[in-house]
Amino acid sequence: MAPAGFASDAMARPHFIGIGGAGMSGIAKILAMRGSRVAGSDSKDSPTVEALRALGVTVHIGHAAGHLAADATSVVVSSAIRADNAELTAAAERGIPVIHRSDALAGLMDGARPIAVAGTHGKTTTTSMLAVSLTTLGLDPSYAIGGDLDAPGSNAQYGGGEIFVAEADESDRSFHKYAPEVAIILNVELDHHANYASMEEIHESFQTFVERIRPGGTLVVSADHPGARELTGRVTGRLTGDVTGQERLRVLTYGEDPGADVRVLDIAQRGLTSEVTVLLPDALGGGELTFTVSVPGRHYALNAVAALTAGAALGVRARELAPALGSYTGVRRRLQPKGVAAGVQVIDSYAHHPTEISADLEAIRGGAGDGRVLVVFQPHLFSRTRELGVEMGQALALADASVVLDIYPAREDPVPGITSALIIDAAARHGADVTAEHDRTAIPELIAGMAKPGDLVLTMGAGDVTDLGPEILARLES
Repeated sequence: MAPAGFASDAMARPHFIGIGGAGMSGIAKILAMRGSRVAGSDSKDSPTVEALRALGVTVHIGHAAGHLAADATSVVVSSAIRADNAELTAAAERGIPVIHRSDALAGLMDGARPIAVAGTHGKTTTTSMLAVSLTTLGLDPSYAIGGDLDAPGSNAQYGGGEIFVAEADESDRSFHKYAPEVAIILNVELDHHANYASMEEIHESFQTFVERIRPGGTLVVSADHPGARELTGRVTGRLTGDVTGQERLRVLTYGEDPGADVRVLDIAQRGLTSEVTVLLPDALGGGELTFTVSVPGRHYALNAVAALTAGAALGVRARELAPALGSYTGVRRRLQPKGVAAGVQVIDSYAHHPTEISADLEAIRGGAGDGRVLVVFQPHLFSRTRELGVEMGQALALADASVVLDIYPAREDPVPGITSALIIDAAARHGADVTAEHDRTAIPELIAGMAKPGDLVLTMGAGDVTDLGPEILARLES
């Protein structure tokens, strides 16, 4: 597989396997906007595929050796692509360079001033907040996000400015390929159990990412999250010493902790928005600053403070960036309103880790008023359910009632004995009103029978549960 720093001519006519994926489609979009002749394949048609075609990208549905053009200069893959993929096999037989998605993204950031956003949770939201606010200020950033802002294909942009904002994925250690000027670490928890066996491995991986920050660059890191504090302790001193007369790394902490460099003084929820007050250090302008975050929940407010700190570290005036952050109104699948029918609001949530489930349910609870919070939850991955199923069940106890679907396998094969029952049993033990439903097509009718005017319904999970929102609305309307 080709290393980082690949020759630019390899990207002249690239072929993406799995081009419709969130990370892959963004890179393909930027390359197409830069003038490359991009092609690729995906397992099914989708709005994202149509958005790529509108940019002149050739997309084949299904995977076959014949889809790989005779003049392809490279094949781009993600860690989700199996070794026996027909197009990957054809590339090997023809000697076409195979480039990992992370290497392609690293190459796109060459010559820019990158901000890389890392963490177990909140990466997509924080990256999106920066992309939207910097665009609002007229700085014309480039960006690559693991989700769409408001429409399919809005996960990436090739801008004329010097800033490049990228989501940095730790799941397969691909964030080790990036060399950001500013890196954000929102939190550090054990996840992605197929690739990490322990918290020690997670910490080592994040340390490697921190060591990739450019000389004189900045690490923005949570002062509140235990895993992030542990990481800060590990890197402080070893990487912040004086090297040839220049500071190797500046560390800026943010959060509600009294010792944070950017200290959060107050987060006041106003329905489905929040008002945040922070105290800035002198290095970032000093004084108190209050601004609005247009999405609900304490965790989203803290993501906005991380974005504010990173932008200011790069030289954007904090008092200009703060109001621009209010122009971010959400990203697809991150507490995204899908509509209202019969007095019932349906919202879509990507939450699939216990911490994310709890945070989104607490955020929605704050804006639900007297209504109930009903959840349709689809577990994601057998490995994650095996390790965290009990905690998922505990988190679902925050809802008034939950319906749990079968596990969405994604790239994994079934694991004997690992089913949604792990989650359902744990939820019941914690007093939850929880129901198992194996037939996905029965959900709209089931929810229509449960929901009352004023209730909030969350479709929750990283799989295709998102498709149920419109179906639930249609059933409520009928």
